Amino acid sequence: MIDHAPPALARCLPLLRIGLLALALAAGQSAAAMDTAPATDLPDLSGIRAQIGAGNYETAATELEALTASVRHADLYNLLGFSLRKLKRYDEAARWYKEALFYDPSHRSALEYQGELFVEQGDFGNAEKNLELLRLLCHPSGCEEYDELREALVGAGRTPKP
Repeated sequence: MIDHAPPALARCLPLLRIGLLALALAAGQSAAAMDTAPATDLPDLSGIRAQIGAGNYETAATELEALTASVRHADLYNLLGFSLRKLKRYDEAARWYKEALFYDPSHRSALEYQGELFVEQGDFGNAEKNLELLRLLCHPSGCEEYDELREALVGAGRTPKP
């Protein structure tokens, strides 16, 4: 970081940081597209989604874990991470969010839920990084995932940048 930057440069630094973050995100997506294994077809998850909606996270997690033996898909991994996070099995949830983002680095729900996991663990720096990625992905009209993660940060006493 530049400690004694001229005033004109100091005013430009936030924009420069955002531009570099956008470039890093774009570069990460390009690299991920070449380095990730192809996803498989996703089976109908409506029954499992209903279990999650009803708060039956243990049942949902068990069914989702069984599917991971034959299905490789960001949505599956994201739902598994969500269910495990709700069960407070944070290390396992973190693994599956990471897997979801490996298959789809711009998966907005995975970025939101991983960010919420970071908030629950007190890792506000990484939660705020996810928020910034969502801000860039959802530009210019915004999105629910950004709003939800921002709300989680505010609820934890943080004041994220608008």
